[in-house]
Amino acid sequence: MARNLILSGGPFHDFDATSAALAEVLAEVGIESEITEDIAGALSEPSETQLITVNALRWRMESDRFADLRERWRFELPAEARTTLLDHLDRGGGLLAMHAASICFDDWQGWSRVLGGCWTWPKSHHPPLGWTGVRVHGGHPVVEGLRDFDVVDEVYSDLDVLPDVRPLASSGGQPLVWARPVRRGRVLYDALGHDTRSYDNEIHRTLLQRAALWLLKRPVAVRD
Repeated sequence: MARNLILSGGPFHDFDATSAALAEVLAEVGIESEITEDIAGALSEPSETQLITVNALRWRMESDRFADLRERWRFELPAEARTTLLDHLDRGGGLLAMHAASICFDDWQGWSRVLGGCWTWPKSHHPPLGWTGVRVHGGHPVVEGLRDFDVVDEVYSDLDVLPDVRPLASSGGQPLVWARPVRRGRVLYDALGHDTRSYDNEIHRTLLQRAALWLLKRPVAVRD
């Protein structure tokens, strides 16, 4: 059974619930997940897992609007944690980044290059949580044969996305899901996943299971 480390936690989201839901989704395809909010501690030494998942909202919180939250949630990614993530990719490991991962680790300029894009204050934004239609684009085993779907979620908008990123799914012209090789490993970002309703959607669950298998360089079953 493959092992997955889920880095979790942060404000404005029920990360306990969404990380547990994600772990359940991935368990259906033989992936065992460990969940931790101690991001710095978990990445303080080389990772022995095949997959690392970031389902968190941890950043420097420099805006005055977050002043009352800084003592609890302000975060900078230590140098050894950055090394652990890059070494993981150098060894061919997979990195799954969910939803607010594009806001995380803003003290590390290299994070956006690993991820393929990032949230940029104040340009990036999202409309209120609600129903949205997700358009699925073919041409990649993670999404091949999947149909478009509707889901209750947030549509992250106006992210700074690298020019080479090709979306696997989008909403209203906003790229939501993409996959890319990084070093010897693979990275997939999924901007969906605000709360557990996103993980209840059958097509989104299938997409995530395929994503994890692709990240692990395992065969991905494609629907007819």
